[in-house]
Amino acid sequence: MKWRSLDEETAGQATRSLREIYAERKELIAKYVPPGVLSVHRGVVSELTRSGIAERALLVGSEIPGFELMDGTGKLVRSADLLERGPLVVCFLRGRWCPFCVGQMEAMNAAHPHIERLGASLVAISPQTVHQSFLMADQHKLRFPVLSDRENKLARQFGLVYRVPAEQQEIYGRAFINLPSVNGENSWELPIPATYIIGSGHAGDGSVRPRSGEVRPSMHHPVLHAWVNPDYTDRPEPTEVINCLRQLLS
Repeated sequence: MKWRSLDEETAGQATRSLREIYAERKELIAKYVPPGVLSVHRGVVSELTRSGIAERALLVGSEIPGFELMDGTGKLVRSADLLERGPLVVCFLRGRWCPFCVGQMEAMNAAHPHIERLGASLVAISPQTVHQSFLMADQHKLRFPVLSDRENKLARQFGLVYRVPAEQQEIYGRAFINLPSVNGENSWELPIPATYIIGSGHAGDGSVRPRSGEVRPSMHHPVLHAWVNPDYTDRPEPTEVINCLRQLLS
């Protein structure tokens, strides 16, 4: 099944909410995907929820690890450089093969100019190879970097990584979703989707301020807001991210 970009949708569709777009995709999936397969996917989400992975991930107040990752063109993108400008929005996603990741990236692409006007930056991070990141950015005309997190090294530091169960691996294989090829390694690991707003550490960006007499490093980059959910069919609306940025910067 080919998931259309927003440019290929009917007129006015780009103004729909992400939840409306997801509802349409869920309806199509329910129509074409066998119930047994859907049950396996729901079971994996339920087990991840029960495991508490979202609660163990980096949440508000945590300091993020710095990163240097390649975008689809092979350019090295550094978190320190991005955070010099202001806050950073980071979207961890599974890959270009996931219709819900595609939907989120298209929606965030439409929101990107608003994020930039607020003085913030936006990046997407996935375990897919640099070439797959290029294909995703090119196909969907993304105006922000899609970064390749080989072997989920950064996602692991954020506490987002899980191994795809054997039954789901078999399903992906039948659907021609070859994660070892897409990700360039054989672990069958993915991140649960997560969207973060990271503080730049500059005055006025909403970063946690030191208490009286407390000394903190000048390059303090805390998590200011986090949406972490094992359910890959539930992502924050771009308007939620923008409104949150406005509140943090006010």
